[in-house]
Amino acid sequence: MKIIGILGDIGSGKTYVAKSFGFPVFIADLEVSKLYKKDKKVFEKLKKILPKYFSSSPINKKQVLNAILANKNNLRKIVKIVHFEVKKKLNIFLIKNKKKKLVILDIPLLLENKLNKKNTILVFVDSKKSEILKRLRKRKNYNKSLLNKFKKLQLSLVYKKKKSDFIIKNDYSKKSVKKGIKIIISKIL
Repeated sequence: MKIIGILGDIGSGKTYVAKSFGFPVFIADLEVSKLYKKDKKVFEKLKKILPKYFSSSPINKKQVLNAILANKNNLRKIVKIVHFEVKKKLNIFLIKNKKKKLVILDIPLLLENKLNKKNTILVFVDSKKSEILKRLRKRKNYNKSLLNKFKKLQLSLVYKKKKSDFIIKNDYSKKSVKKGIKIIISKIL
């Protein structure tokens, strides 16, 4: 089984690109949502370290947002708890799909949390800054301050691009993404 890790800026279309490969995809953001909704253990841990913000289960995005915006250290605390659980879900996903030719990882902090293995093929999704900003502003929960806090947790895009084995240009058209994916698959399979 070969593993592809998708890298790129927030709003660059990483999830879209990951799904477009047509192989099993691990979407960390989806797993985090499930943890917030269903995992009592995550709630208890968050409540213990941030009781002012987490008082009732299931955890809603507003609780998380308030905690993050109140103090820059809160984001790191939340990430530490949540990513530990996401890593467990990732391992289950990899075991379940071990007979597949290829699996795709859509994990925003893949390199930062060292969730990639040595042989992970890294694909950087390259999109224009102006397009990314336009798309982010359309999101229901768009918050510039929150976005900046998340960006501070991330390695630089220049570094991620340099570490990548492939770059897919995402001009938000199916054609360019499909073309990039076809080239990558032909080279690795």
